[in-house]
Amino acid sequence: MKKEFDYDKIKRAVRDIIEALGDDPSREGLIETPDRVARMYGELFEGMRYTNDEIAEMFDKCFEDISSRDLVLVKDIEVFSHCEHHLALMYNMKCHVGYIPNGRVIGLSKIARICDMVCRRLQLQERISDDIANIIQKVCRTEDVIVIVEGEHSCMTARGIKSRSAKTRTAAIRGLFDTDHQLRSEVYSLLK
Repeated sequence: MKKEFDYDKIKRAVRDIIEALGDDPSREGLIETPDRVARMYGELFEGMRYTNDEIAEMFDKCFEDISSRDLVLVKDIEVFSHCEHHLALMYNMKCHVGYIPNGRVIGLSKIARICDMVCRRLQLQERISDDIANIIQKVCRTEDVIVIVEGEHSCMTARGIKSRSAKTRTAAIRGLFDTDHQLRSEVYSLLK
């Protein structure tokens, strides 16, 4: 069931942050900022309104009676998210999702939509990989799933260590991709 955000509470909090930063939330350029930020958060964090099961149900539209057991791989799905530790942007992110059909194939755009919805949460990159893999397993009814996510984190590039070229790569590896190293190597070679 879709959860609702408390937009009034978000607006009050943003107003408090503006004041805490030493600015005047009633000055011309900031008067509407709390409302704009609250509406923006509704869009950026839409995935927080749904559980993984609800996302799986939302995008459970597959083609049935497929006999192929050949690798399906969608790469370079562009997404962004926000780190739950600093509320900082995770950017230049790409998701790569592979699976072996088990009588069902999902529409390719649904894979991108699942990735997008999972990323529209306060997240850890490790959890993004895991959540996407779990949802793909449910929708496609297959154990054989691999999800690789790579991205940059502004909590590392813009603050703290300021390591501008640091990239993080995570992978959730399930079923045949875990046990068949040749299959896993095939996926990695296709991503080059």
